Amino acid sequence: MSRPEDTAPSLRLDDRKALVTGAGSGIGAAAAGALARAGAEVVLLGRTRSGLDKLAAEIEASGGRALPLVCDVTDAVAMREAIGGLDSLDILLNNAGGNIPEPFVDVSDSHLDSLLSLNVRAAFQVAQAAVRKMLERKDRQLRGGTVINVTSQMGHVGAPNRTVYCMTKHALEGLTKAMAVELAPRNIRVNSIAPTFVETPLTKPYFTDGDFSKWVLQRIPLGRLGKPEEIAWAVVFLASSAASMITGTSLVVDGGWTAQ
Repeated sequence: MSRPEDTAPSLRLDDRKALVTGAGSGIGAAAAGALARAGAEVVLLGRTRSGLDKLAAEIEASGGRALPLVCDVTDAVAMREAIGGLDSLDILLNNAGGNIPEPFVDVSDSHLDSLLSLNVRAAFQVAQAAVRKMLERKDRQLRGGTVINVTSQMGHVGAPNRTVYCMTKHALEGLTKAMAVELAPRNIRVNSIAPTFVETPLTKPYFTDGDFSKWVLQRIPLGRLGKPEEIAWAVVFLASSAASMITGTSLVVDGGWTAQ
């Protein structure tokens, strides 16, 4: 007879519902696909209907389950209504975010406000709405829940022309720790994933600059950019029972950038 401690943890997410913000492309789209392949029903939240519908069709064609949900996370009223309207929720990938690289002395009030609104305020409010939904379940204590905040290696270090971005991602790392401590008694785990530069539509324009590309690659000991799927499977791990004792930490997927 096998003992409970002899049972290998699973990366399967069957009978779980996951919400992915910023799901239309890049890391969000890759993570949504990976969560679906692991068995989760995935709610795809983003601003553009066409991208969400395309991704949902791809997931369903592969045997998965996906629901497109068009919403701007910076619209708190609409976002809360959208998340509150879900029948249940087990996993949040809090992924929506942005960056406006520019010198510190040139940062305008409008750019500062825009990034604070998206990367900090909206991330907080999405997490709050998602946790409220998780806590509605009568079997929550037994079932548990998972929040994964997508931060950045820049939430652990600094870099030129990224003062606001670094500030917002450091803030999200702090939020992750505080949420983890407060929600642990409710059996909700909270972690972050901190990627290095990843090949996505958002980052592609940056790498048309040869000097910038060289600067980045010289700082990644593995010598290459990350791939969306490499972040996606880290998401699946943190969402799964294989990570059942992990909360309040940051999984840095950076090719060694922050080890130096």
